[in-house]
Amino acid sequence: MVTLMFVSEDSVEVSLIHDGSGGDITRNPALKPYIREGYPLAIAEYSLKGTVMLSLGSGRPSVMVVAGVHGNEIPPQLAAMCLVESLAASDPTGTVHVIPIAAPWATMRNIRWCRGRDLNRSAGVPGSVTNAIFRRALELGVDALADFHSTAPGSKPGVEGVFCSEEPEPESVEIARYITSRTSSRVLCYGRASSSYMGALEDECNLAGIPSVTCEVVSENGTARKGSYERSLLQMRLFLEYMGILLEAP
Repeated sequence: MVTLMFVSEDSVEVSLIHDGSGGDITRNPALKPYIREGYPLAIAEYSLKGTVMLSLGSGRPSVMVVAGVHGNEIPPQLAAMCLVESLAASDPTGTVHVIPIAAPWATMRNIRWCRGRDLNRSAGVPGSVTNAIFRRALELGVDALADFHSTAPGSKPGVEGVFCSEEPEPESVEIARYITSRTSSRVLCYGRASSSYMGALEDECNLAGIPSVTCEVVSENGTARKGSYERSLLQMRLFLEYMGILLEAP
């Protein structure tokens, strides 16, 4: 674990979550224009080593924000880098652990899977990137986790929404309702975590007692549709508002 000191003199603790997932994200044509200096450039440099987590603030509540589980879903990865920058310039209540590029190897190639594996179906598989993220969330004892994605038009779900489940962590539904109440997102609710498919990071966390949601915005794969990363960033900020880390916007 190392501590990064940026030009702004903000201190951000950076830790390596998985060392088999590294890649040069500046080779992704949709991300490259945004990686010029400051936090995005530092994140790109550390992503060469693997999956990194940036921790800001201290104390409770403690949450985790994840983006880039699918490397070709660009908006949430841009949003997560912006979130780090805005949090570092503010004084958040509690601790925010941000994993902005979960699978740099896949992001570099602008593809969905990382080394032949769909990371949103393998959070329960030892050795996978999402399993490493899941285990770190357990180690940290975070109070909630939100995983951010984008969905292509005509795919599943194909609409802006927030996935949640009623059991075993009903707070998952409350988080989803809060986010959707302030956006055009829909609540996409299951009765029980993993009832539809196994291995999603959100579901593994809910089953382990960490209230979790998966947030989606609409954008074509491999690109950032106009306004899409801003909508993903809004979802992130509303998640943090719900958790009491950011003040509610007037």
